[in-house]
Amino acid sequence: MPKPLIGLTSYARNEQNRYELPANYLECVYRAGGTPVVLTPVGSGQSVPDWLDCLDGLVFTGGHDLDPALYGEQRHPTTEQISQERDQSEMILTHSALESGIPMLAICRGLQILNVALDGTLHQHLPESIGELVAHRASGDKPARHSSYLVPGSRLHEISGYNVTEGVSWHHQGINTLAPRLTPVAYADDCLIEAVELKDHPWCIGVQWHPEMSAESDPVQQRLFDALVQAASK
Repeated sequence: MPKPLIGLTSYARNEQNRYELPANYLECVYRAGGTPVVLTPVGSGQSVPDWLDCLDGLVFTGGHDLDPALYGEQRHPTTEQISQERDQSEMILTHSALESGIPMLAICRGLQILNVALDGTLHQHLPESIGELVAHRASGDKPARHSSYLVPGSRLHEISGYNVTEGVSWHHQGINTLAPRLTPVAYADDCLIEAVELKDHPWCIGVQWHPEMSAESDPVQQRLFDALVQAASK
């Protein structure tokens, strides 16, 4: 039986006119028993119908900030490295994936675009909006680690097997107004929503942390990819 094909969105076009994606995303999918396929935003979403015809699951990966115009706000001074090409492609992909019911895992920026696509909004700079009780990224734009508290009875809680998980965190934006169709299933100590599920979708989870960055040594984080691939195999 062929391994399920899992599409992973790539990072935006860089200054060298290249698309790229950290290898640990692909390794997580491979360890879970899937075949990873990188989806570049070239064409700004025109290839989405062809992608969904071929794929069994999706991972919306991390990356730089969304254009706040997508949720009706002016750009904050700290909001940077916006890619309209990537934003447009992933907005189209998100809406199409939600309609198709394909299993999807949204990570960091991926959770944010899921929330915005469903009419939610974002904090553009967390230290200014909610304070610094929790370091969601370390000084010098480096990753940090902090705990997230999972809601009992959620799919994420069942997958994890724990009430608390510690993940690698690397972001300065996060959910402000939660989209009406999303259900929060994890929180940080500062009450920021750290994970969501879409209850009217067969399998859709978004996490604000980066499970791919610690999954090789942390089975709890790898289980997210395992569960995605399992859902994509059905």
